[in-house]
Amino acid sequence: MAIPVIRKNGIPLYIQVKDKIIADIRDRVYRPGEQLPTERILSEDLGVSRNTVSQAYQSLETEGIVASRQGRGTFVTDYDDRQRMTNRRDLLSRVVDVALEEGLQLGFSLDEVLELTTLRVRQKTAILHKARIVFLECNREQVEYLSRKLEFGGVHIDPVVLDDLRDRNSPAWSAIRSADLVVTTFFHYDQVQGLLEHSREVLAIALDPELETIVQIARIPLDQKVGLVCRSENFAGKVMSALAQAGLDSLRIQSFIEPDARSLASFVKTLDAVVVSPGRRREVEAHCSQRQSVIEFVFRPDVASANLLRAAVATVRRV
Repeated sequence: MAIPVIRKNGIPLYIQVKDKIIADIRDRVYRPGEQLPTERILSEDLGVSRNTVSQAYQSLETEGIVASRQGRGTFVTDYDDRQRMTNRRDLLSRVVDVALEEGLQLGFSLDEVLELTTLRVRQKTAILHKARIVFLECNREQVEYLSRKLEFGGVHIDPVVLDDLRDRNSPAWSAIRSADLVVTTFFHYDQVQGLLEHSREVLAIALDPELETIVQIARIPLDQKVGLVCRSENFAGKVMSALAQAGLDSLRIQSFIEPDARSLASFVKTLDAVVVSPGRRREVEAHCSQRQSVIEFVFRPDVASANLLRAAVATVRRV
């Protein structure tokens, strides 16, 4: 990708990288579903930092132009995804128009409305940076990944495993006591409320299995031997439940949770396909042959839940 980066033209480098990528997508250099260069490769090609490329990719993802997939890279989204993002922007524009009209009717000038809006955005940004959020989940392989996926706009989320709450003197309890907001999944909402004795407001979010994961598993022939490798019974149960809801419970899947490498190697050798949790993918691939397919099972927060969290964090602290 030949991207001219001009360092002294007043345009931030990440914006230049972003604009050229958009142009390449428009010119069909990269088509929907195709993978973009990794941050490392692109930064070396352009002679810019990886952070610059990362900023460009994050901005593109925010606008719905690309999508990142854990452990696989960054891909160009399809038309429907971009159309949904355009519809959201149109809706936001209408909300802004209503606010402007209300401001004018109250006797403010457009410049005064802009000044007040800028002030409130800065105040909300300060709130986000100061907010302390704890995310509770039942298994370690999901809690850290989901916490990272839920982070936004400078907000940091502390991952806590439910088992760590057995000891009332543990650091996990200290994190919860100092948190402005406690977040968990709908699956564990009642359990968390009970542990906290209803003393704290708890925000529940929904998780969906990644559609690509379900599609890949659906393509596995019924006569093949399939295994599920993960770190906890809880994760295995959630996977089997998700597959049942997708109508894939006819697949005979045997779970493997042991940490022993030799036992894992013996288990994998007997399989045609392996479904694996994000935390064990590399470990499993080290024991697989080229004939075996490895499918990473990924849960993601649904869009509505992620947006609900953003709104909740912005109002959790008052300035």
